[in-house]
Amino acid sequence: MAGLTLVIGNKNYSSWSLRPWLLMKVNDIAFAEERIALYQPNSKDALLQRSPAGLVPVLKQDSLLIWDSLAIMEYLAEAFPAIHAWPTDKAARARARSISAEMHSGFSTLRQLMPMNCRKVAVHVDITEALAADIERVQDIWQDCLDCHDGPFLFNQFSIADAMYAPIVTRFKTYGVTPRNARIKRYQEQILSLHAMRQWYEDARAENEVIESSER
Repeated sequence: MAGLTLVIGNKNYSSWSLRPWLLMKVNDIAFAEERIALYQPNSKDALLQRSPAGLVPVLKQDSLLIWDSLAIMEYLAEAFPAIHAWPTDKAARARARSISAEMHSGFSTLRQLMPMNCRKVAVHVDITEALAADIERVQDIWQDCLDCHDGPFLFNQFSIADAMYAPIVTRFKTYGVTPRNARIKRYQEQILSLHAMRQWYEDARAENEVIESSER
């Protein structure tokens, strides 16, 4: 297979970049990493040179371009079937796809009021009714999945579903969201303790760029 290149944004801020990056790192999929600092004077031009949508992430393989996080991970699931990026059980796979799609298109209030910022911890945010509903829905999803097995991840083995929700784990850490119980706390700790996630945080702390709209 020809070499893969993943174009990402700032690790401190780009939640969509984290998702496929984490899936690839956890599963030891070799790839070159190209980082484009977002919200800089030349950022948009640099992005449009790499993606017709002008957004990150982008997966490049020869002339092939894939410019959506979930589409990238679907491609990787097909290209590397041995990693079992989706659960092998048909019903579990359908459920994993459902919660991943919900994450992909939903939780707009949480995204707006709790922007990803890996360098910050215990940042105060006013919990509106809509934000509380998003937080509760995320924890409902995690609880429902974790209640079905004894494994450390949402579907026992690390999957696309975990990669989709990993940036929410970082947000809950940044904004001091208290897990509703010990099981969910262990899940969050499991995600944060992944070697790849620790590497992402280390790289994020080394970045110099500041996006004012994400700073509080």
